[in-house]
Amino acid sequence: MSGTKDKVKGMANEAVGNVKQGVGKVTDNDKLRAEGKAQELKGEAQQAVGKVKDAMKKP
Repeated sequence: MSGTKDKVKGMANEAVGNVKQGVGKVTDNDKLRAEGKAQELKGEAQQAVGKVKDAMKKP
């Protein structure tokens, strides 16, 4: 997978995670908030992987 694809997937996971956290907060659902936080962190990690891949491609 290219660095750009990793970064895009990471941004999507981060966005969905933020939405889940918001819905969990509004509905007072701790499980949903936790799932959202985990997904957000996964997205941040995916973006970091994408940045590393892109950096390794540069001469």
